[in-house]
Amino acid sequence: MIEDELRAAFARHEELAPPTGPVRAAIDHAVVRRRRRRRRVRLAGTALAVTATALVGFTVVAPRPPAPAPPAAAPTSTPTGAMNVLLLGVDQAGPDRRADSILLVHVPADRSRIYLVSIPRDLLVPMPDGGTTGKINATFSRAAASGDLAAGYRATRQAVTRLTGVRVDAGAVLTYAATRELTDEVGGVPVCLPAPVRSVHTDRRFPAGCQRLDGTRAVDLLRQRYGLREGGLDRDRNATRYAAGLLRQVRERGTLTDPARLGRLVGEIGPGLTVDTGGRSLPLLLSVVARAAAAEPVALGLPIRYEDWTDRGFEQPDPTLAPGFLDALRTDRVAGWTAAHPDHVTPLRQR
Repeated sequence: MIEDELRAAFARHEELAPPTGPVRAAIDHAVVRRRRRRRRVRLAGTALAVTATALVGFTVVAPRPPAPAPPAAAPTSTPTGAMNVLLLGVDQAGPDRRADSILLVHVPADRSRIYLVSIPRDLLVPMPDGGTTGKINATFSRAAASGDLAAGYRATRQAVTRLTGVRVDAGAVLTYAATRELTDEVGGVPVCLPAPVRSVHTDRRFPAGCQRLDGTRAVDLLRQRYGLREGGLDRDRNATRYAAGLLRQVRERGTLTDPARLGRLVGEIGPGLTVDTGGRSLPLLLSVVARAAAAEPVALGLPIRYEDWTDRGFEQPDPTLAPGFLDALRTDRVAGWTAAHPDHVTPLRQR
């Protein structure tokens, strides 16, 4: 009975009901508008993440507690004194991963140019445990045995600080994979070799002279020390030639001063790159580097002497030259030291 009464009521008032077409159109329009708003929110979040990457970078920190305190605000003023940036190139993956390329980038207070100081991998130094000594490239593997690149960086930074007496303001770790991707992302890196190099790993030949290397060839060259006249020292020199070419390439492409390009570059490299900004924002650091990078960099190595350690070779700082060089590095007088010792400067381009 109730159902019949309801049907009769609906029939009497049916002509008073509005047409369904406009109502359906209004509902569809509201749905589309809501979806677009949600999509804009998602895109804004993605853009914010990219911008944050460009402005802050990946900072090397110790493992965080479950409820970390709010981070301190990064300094907003541009650094005015001399700066030192530590770059580590690490070899194959695994528990024995070593820092086989150790480069200290010195930026003087006058920002006149950049000095690329290579530190030989075979220098004998105290190990992180404090009870033994070993080659400086092993400080990384001792601390990063579990695969923690940040821990390896901190251990090597400590060893470099103890060795040189200079403060390390920032730094980065690049794996072979990151170096390969970085080289390809910037369009290849120009490198000038004073002599031909043959790869003992791939039999690839690198002719003497200037050439542009893609990621695969760059990594192959950076691995080579066997067959070179001075072994690991020549590999260090080739690493400084690569670093100078990379710096030249990113400068010419405007990457150092373009946060968007920087964000894309960091995003493409991914987890193979670990960066320590020293508590400063990446743009502040790059503004310092960009100003100094306007001039051709100067590459040189820590003066060393070769020693014999049982059946393995190692190196010690040269007792005649190293003290003066390290004093110049600590007091920001590297320009004067290199002018007085031109034979210790690595040629970066063909004469």
